[in-house]
Parts: sequence; C-alpha cells; structure tokens
Amino acid sequence: MKKILIRSGMSPLDTFSADEIIKRNAIGNNVGNLIYAYSIFRNMTTDDVELFSDYYGQNPNDAERINETYDAYVFPLANAIRKSFIPTLQRYTALIERLTIPVYVIGLGMQFPYEPNISEKRPYDDDVKRFVKAVLDKSSILGLRGQITSDYLSYLGFKEGRDHQVIGRPSMYTFGNNINIRDLHLSESSSISVNMTPAADQKVLEFLDCLSHTFNHLHFVPQDIDELLLTYAGAPLLGASINSKLANYPNSLYSHVYKNGKVKYFLNAPTWIEHMKTVDLSIGTRLHGNVAPTLAGTPSITIPIDARMRELSEYHNFPRVSPEKINGNTRLEELIKKVDFRSVEKSHQKNYENFISFLAKNGIDHIYDRNTEGVKQPLEIKLESIQLKQPIGPITSCSSDEMRDRLEKGFEIMLSKSEKIKENFNKKIKDRDKTISSLRNKLKNQDGGITDESTPYVDFKKEIEEKDVFILKLKNDIEKKNMKIRNMESSRSWRITMPLRRFSKKISGTER
Repeated sequence: MKKILIRSGMSPLDTFSADEIIKRNAIGNNVGNLIYAYSIFRNMTTDDVELFSDYYGQNPNDAERINETYDAYVFPLANAIRKSFIPTLQRYTALIERLTIPVYVIGLGMQFPYEPNISEKRPYDDDVKRFVKAVLDKSSILGLRGQITSDYLSYLGFKEGRDHQVIGRPSMYTFGNNINIRDLHLSESSSISVNMTPAADQKVLEFLDCLSHTFNHLHFVPQDIDELLLTYAGAPLLGASINSKLANYPNSLYSHVYKNGKVKYFLNAPTWIEHMKTVDLSIGTRLHGNVAPTLAGTPSITIPIDARMRELSEYHNFPRVSPEKINGNTRLEELIKKVDFRSVEKSHQKNYENFISFLAKNGIDHIYDRNTEGVKQPLEIKLESIQLKQPIGPITSCSSDEMRDRLEKGFEIMLSKSEKIKENFNKKIKDRDKTISSLRNKLKNQDGGITDESTPYVDFKKEIEEKDVFILKLKNDIEKKNMKIRNMESSRSWRITMPLRRFSKKISGTER
C-alpha cells in the first residue's frame, strides 16, 4: 500500500469536536481549508493508495521519519505567499530540502492588494525563491492558484509552463468536472447563505449584514477560528473577525444573526457541501464560502476584495460583482440581474483538463477521471462508517445543559490561549532585551567621539531606539490582553459559570 502525507490540520476521516478543533487549530485559522484538504484526500485515495494528514507538522527534524514512512508529500497551499506565513514557509523549505521523496505543491497562491505591483521588491522574495527551488528539486512543476501568482514567480525568475502552471483552486475539482448550477427563483422565503470577510469594504459589509433583516431564512456562515470560539462558547478570543470596533460585521453574540440563531459553523467539508444543496443562493466575500455551494450546484455571487480572490474568481469565472458596484442603495435583486450564475460551468471543463495535465506532468495518481455521478469513491465508502460532526449554532440557541458544557470548555480554552499569548510576548521582550544589551556592549567598544552618520555608532543607536519602541508596543499589547482577561473574568457569564468551574476542579482533583 502506497502512503502519501498531506499537509492538512485534519483528515476528512477525523471527527474532532468543536472544542478539539479550537485547541488544535485543526482548521489552520480558517475552516475553508477543510474543503481544500477534502478535495485532495477524496481524489488521491485509491484502492492501493492511503493518505495521511501531517496535522500541520513543520519540523525539519522529521525528515528522516517522513522519508522512511511515506512515498510522497503533497502540499495543498493557499495564500502562503504573505508576510505572516513566511516563518512557516521557511520551516517547510528546510524540511523539504532534507526529503528524498517526491514533493508536490498543489495550489500555491499569494495575498496581495487588489491591484498589486508585481515588480515591487518584497522582503520575502528570497524566501519564496528558496522554497520554490526546494520543491522543484523534488517534482516537475508547481501548481499555482492564479495568474497574478504566476506573474510574481516569473518576476522572481521562474518560467511559466516549465516551473509553474496556473491550475486554479483544486477544491473546485472535488467532484471532477461535474458542476451543474441550479436555477434561482428569489423570493422573501428563499434560503440565503451569507459569508463575510472582516477586511471587506464597509459598504459591502453593510449590504451583506442588512440581508439578515430582509430574508427570514438566512444563515451566516463564519469561517475564522475566533468565530468558531465565539459561536461555540461566546468567548471573546482576540482576532481579526471578533473585533468590537468593526461595524456591520457579526462579531458578537449581540449581532442580529447570533441573537436569532442564524449562524452555522461547519466542522467538516461533506456536511458543509451537503447543507448547501438545501440553499437557494450563497453570497459573500469568502472564497470557500462560495466554493462549497458551487460544488453543491447552488447559485452564488462572489465579491472579491483582494488579488487573492480576484485571480481565483477570474480564473474559475465565478459569478461576481466588484466591491465598487455596491453602495448604500444596492439591492440583492439588482446584483442577481448583473451576473450569469452558470458562468462557472462554462470555464470548468477547460480548467479541469488543465488541472489533469498538471497532475500528469508530476506523475500523480488520482481518481479525477473516474468521478462519475452517483458512483461512490474509496474515501466516500470509508466515510460511511463514520459519524460526521454536524454544524454548530451559537451558544445562545443551545439547551441549558449544552450551554453549561460549552461555557466550561470555552473559558478553559480562552484562558489557556491567553496565557500562551502572554508567554510569547514575554519571550519576545526577553529576546529584545538581550539584543539591546549586546548592542550597548558593542557601543562601549566604539570611539565615543565618533558621530558621523556613516559609522556603526549611529547604526547601533538607531537599532536600539527601534528595539525600545518595539518593546513598548509589546508591553502595551500584553496590557490590552490582560485587560481583556480581566473584563472576561468580571463578566456576568464568567460569574455564572464559576460554580461549574469549581465543581469541575474538585472532580479532577486540581482544586487546592
């Protein structure tokens, strides 16, 4: 049996509960990653090939074990070319350089502004070059999400068609070339699915948020990890989505959709796709928020807000409306008239054939060409023996017993994460203190009378000043997080659940 390792936070065969997913961050901060992984697992699992999740392991020291255990390593990457992901990319590069098995990158993309300057020099250009070179030493060609990413790698010196090929979003090929969009007959009783991104323009967020007041059968589908904790336990985990200063975004239990139980957070790809078959229309600024309904045959409207979404929505020809077309007077009925819901079908066959050619160049085994409608594939047969977790709704719509259980687990998670954040900041401050001390010692060895700006003295002094500013910022961040914890501990829900926490500690023997 051939064994292939897949970069993913969980396998489709894993049935983690909501609190387990939060603790492990099994969704890689965004539940859309589960659809990405599901498409790879489903279409590369055969009778003689078994796939395993790496659970986001990225330790270069694991190279020897991986070489001995697996026959190949597949990296389904999303917007990996971004500043915040570079440290992770560096660790993966070091790991790949030590591997002797084939390594395949399927779906590498970038996160740039809507109209990016490709030739602009970026501080991580060399890191991206090293990563690409490492992968090309282990495979024939990289698969990219869109043309903007392709242009960027070409700018770095890699040749399109030889080193990299645009393949779009692999999750779009979950069921092969079988995409059939249903007709839409919109009415006030229609079932609407809305997805949003905190970074979207305020006019877009206002338009999407107001839909929940117009359509009674509407559900908001959040995707971020902090939104999962909010939905599950009502806990205010710090994050981009849960931000009290963000207007027109469902970011608290006081938001209309949370108060009225109109939130569904999915814990796996199959139930997400299956639910979307019952929806009449999906609309929003999330990529996989609209990929899932597309796979289910549901009409959707995508509002791309950056180059990442733009290149993918253009490549797959998603029914889309640019953010500039939305204002305070925009009505959903108007947007529906502006799009062709079947546009995605018209491009899919060509895109699918191009994707298959990419797999062939790398010699990757798959079942994409055996995706006959109604025929169960090996992974689907395995899934029949598993009880998949159903989507969860907001804690405010739970029974009292489930609410108590969620609150207890949620606050434990919140405190644990807050302590880790505090430890990380303290470690950073200690590291900066050591750096400043080292720089000051160097300054003592310099000629005190030298003040010319070309001398090391001025460089050291400037660096120390920058470090001092950074430390002050870290200390302010820690104080903000401590304030957040103090506010949480003084909240009504925290006081209500105090007897439960004490009771839990007595049972476990941890209370002193």
